[in-house]
Amino acid sequence: MAPINTYTMKEEIQKAIKTLRDGGLILFPTDTYWSIGGDATNEQAVSKMLALTQLDSAANLEVLIDQAGKLQSYLEEVPEMAWDLIELSEKPLTIIYSQVKNLATNLLSDDKSVGIRVTREVFSRNLCTQFRNPIVHTVANINGKALPNNFYEISENIKRSVDYVVNYRQDEKTAPTPSSIIKLGNGNTIKIIKE
Repeated sequence: MAPINTYTMKEEIQKAIKTLRDGGLILFPTDTYWSIGGDATNEQAVSKMLALTQLDSAANLEVLIDQAGKLQSYLEEVPEMAWDLIELSEKPLTIIYSQVKNLATNLLSDDKSVGIRVTREVFSRNLCTQFRNPIVHTVANINGKALPNNFYEISENIKRSVDYVVNYRQDEKTAPTPSSIIKLGNGNTIKIIKE
């Protein structure tokens, strides 16, 4: 693995944070696919993301955070099982929770739930840490179109439509690892949405 140019990453994080704080959208690398991201507490940013990706529902939007302990800031109660699932998961894991708080209301699905993932990828984790807000994101594609396996497969329309394109990890050709998705219900029930 190539060494990380921390100066470049630091600079890119600062530019991305400025965009997020201004309510803009960024194009950035995550622990899965390249994604479109915005401030998960900003309803206007969520609306812009839904419009850009032509999603008619927030069900395909997820929230990224940098550490499991922050779940308590966005959930009325963190299910006990969530801690173990996050710690033991070997690949990216999105957990859909109900009883959400402190997030943009238009980010919630029809059943008032939202998917949250703790990212371990270095850029997105540092971005979340320094931004100090959760980041709403979705894969950088238009609804119904093919998922981009790398930066070069992202449509020019998306690249032009976001407010900032992160200049980090753009040259990588490694196929992304999709996230597993599970839904935790009442009484610690688990529904596997995608393995």
